[in-house]
Order: sequence, then structure tokens, then C-alpha cells
Amino acid sequence: MVPPRFDSPVLPLDSPSDAPVTRRRELFPDATDAEWSDWRWQLRNAVRSGAGLAQKLELTDDERTGIRDTANVFRLGISPYYLSLIDPAHAFCPVRMQAVPVAAEARVRPGELVDPLGEDPRRPVEAIVHKYPDRVLLLALDSCSVYCRHCTRRRITAGGEAELSKRALAEGLAYVRRTPQVRDVLLSGGDPFMLSDERLEEILEPLRAIPHVELIRIGTRIPVCLPMRVTDALARLLRKYAPLFVVTHFNHPKEITQEARVACERLVDHGVPVENQAVLMRRVNSSARIIKELSHELLKMRVRPYYLHQMDVAQGLEHLRTPISTGVEILEQLRGWTSGLAVPHLAVDLPGGGGKVTLQPDYVLERRADATVLRSYRGERIEYPEPEERDVSCPYDDVWTKRAR
Repeated sequence: MVPPRFDSPVLPLDSPSDAPVTRRRELFPDATDAEWSDWRWQLRNAVRSGAGLAQKLELTDDERTGIRDTANVFRLGISPYYLSLIDPAHAFCPVRMQAVPVAAEARVRPGELVDPLGEDPRRPVEAIVHKYPDRVLLLALDSCSVYCRHCTRRRITAGGEAELSKRALAEGLAYVRRTPQVRDVLLSGGDPFMLSDERLEEILEPLRAIPHVELIRIGTRIPVCLPMRVTDALARLLRKYAPLFVVTHFNHPKEITQEARVACERLVDHGVPVENQAVLMRRVNSSARIIKELSHELLKMRVRPYYLHQMDVAQGLEHLRTPISTGVEILEQLRGWTSGLAVPHLAVDLPGGGGKVTLQPDYVLERRADATVLRSYRGERIEYPEPEERDVSCPYDDVWTKRAR
């Protein structure tokens, strides 16, 4: 094993790692190809303790302290596949920083919240969060293939290793059924793809049977952390309940391996659209070069870079948060310099349940009655002439809204 260079200066944020793509053979030499490709084998062999992790990775003092101090705060769990992506030579490997606790995670700073998004007061039943008028979050279970250190829902995923009870899920489905304004259901948790195909269908089938549910989304990090779970059978199952979108969570181009590409392309090939919601994290992906490369790699496997999330104010995560201005600066360095499809929306989920708002650079320099003066992405000052006629009503609106359905 290459000795860790933990006494070296902090790597530049956008320096590429010199680690191999995977350390599978080194870490799990006895695993056959069939075992490695079996998602259930991956779960059975996940590293779930500090002692187990120390056998696979030379830990820093900061990591050993973090593992000890967070033991009663948030669980540790890393799939063999995701563990094999960690660069053993760098403490600032982006995969390592997302999977291995550090001491700062055990410290609660002012302004940090147990329930940063204000979900718990908006749970009419155990399995439902109803925060927006026309959409709900359906919590399916509390377990994941990897327990990301930046998890915003750690109060739920902190323990239990169990699905919500069938009673709780039935109550959740009943709530959606009796609430006609709900047109969009986001299935989350935990990670819904940790369920077997059969258990997942027990949720999807009754959801799709509700007439007012137009759209189903599934939030999952499985394509990132356990891509072998995305089988042809799973992809066919999801397509069966279209329109259904998979919303995944790649944060760094290092996570886009051949296995991840196969998983995402399998979904898309079966007619299941995939979108990505990255989280902006200090020293993990807090540079425009990294976000640009991530977006390009996502698009190459037909995954849309949808959101770049400002880190939520969950307890113990200040060491990973960036100033909001960082995200705006990153967008400014992307807009115009790459295709619009590669520029995600910068989203801030407001603390306490205020919901998402999106931010972008301010390109307006001056507003006049006859023109608005704008700044181009190159910094040029350009006037856009305003129309003389200001009436923007839509005369056909009444006809359209009264049409027969």
C-alpha cells in the first residue's frame, strides 16, 4: 500500500487524484466477479465499524476521532464498491470525505438544526412529508448502501436498519389517495432502491393507481454507491410505472465509473429518465472546474445535471458548507462557457421548511422604460430594447382553462 501523504499540504481543490479507479482486487481479493456484481453480497460485506474500516484503510487521527465521536450520532456504512473508489494516499479524496467521518462532524455549530428542512412538523402521517402544495415526500425506509457524511436526513437514517412498517406505508398511501391536490410523489428515505423489486412494486403499483398522481420520482444514491443494484429487472419495473423519474446524487466526477455508467444508461435505455442533484461541499467539489467536469460526464451518460444544492444546515456539517456566494460564483464561471444543459440550478432549501429557492448571478445592470441593460457572460454591457406595448395578458386563458378534460 502506498503510504498516506497526510503531512503534505492540502491539495488544490480541483487537482485530479492519482489513485487507481478502483482498489477492488487489493481490498477484496477473494470476491469473485459474480459476488462483486451481486448487490446483496455488497450489502452483506459492507464496512460498518471503525475497526472494520481500519483493516481496509489507513486512517488519519482526525478520522479515528471522528469515527469514535460520531458513533452515537450517525451510523457508519460503506459498500465494498464505494470503498474501492477511495484514494488511500489522500485524506482529501472526495469519495473518502463523503464516506469517512472526521472530528468536526461531532461538533454542533450555531444555526445547525436536527431537522434542517422543517420536515417533521409537516408529517401528517409517519411516512409522508407534505411541504409543498402539489407534491409530497413518501419515506419508504431508513437505510442506505452508504451513509453519506453530508446526510441532511440523518435523524431518520441514524439507526434502525428497518423499513417503515407496512401500516405506516399503508397510511402514507391512504393520505395520498385522499389528498387530490397531490400530483407528484417523491419516494425517498433512506434509499428506496434498498428494497427488493417486490417490495418496491408494493409501493409503486398502488401509487400509480391513484388517478391524481401524475408523476412519481425516486430519490436514490444507488447508481453512485451500489450500481450493481440497477438490474434489467429493476429498470423494467420502473418503466412499468411511467412517468417515473430517477433522481440520483453524483457529487464528483471520480464517482462516475464504468459501473455507474452502465447503471445510469440501463435506466435511460429502458425509458426511465435520470436527473442528478449534486450537493456543493467545501474541498469536495467547490470549484467550477469540478462541477463543469461532473456535468459533462453526467451528460455523456444521458443524466441531466438538475440541481447544485447549497449544503443544508444539518448538525455537524459546517465543515462541509460553503458560503452561498461560492455557488453563485461557480454558476457565473459556467454560464456561457459551457452548454446550458451542463449548468445546474443552484438551489437553497431554506432552513425550517421554507422550501427551495434558486439563485443565479445578477446580469441586470440597469432598468429603463425603453431598455434593460444586461451584462453578457463575457462582461460586455448590452442593451435589450423593451417593447412599447406592455400588456402581457393571455386572452385565450379562459378558453383553455375551461376546456373539457
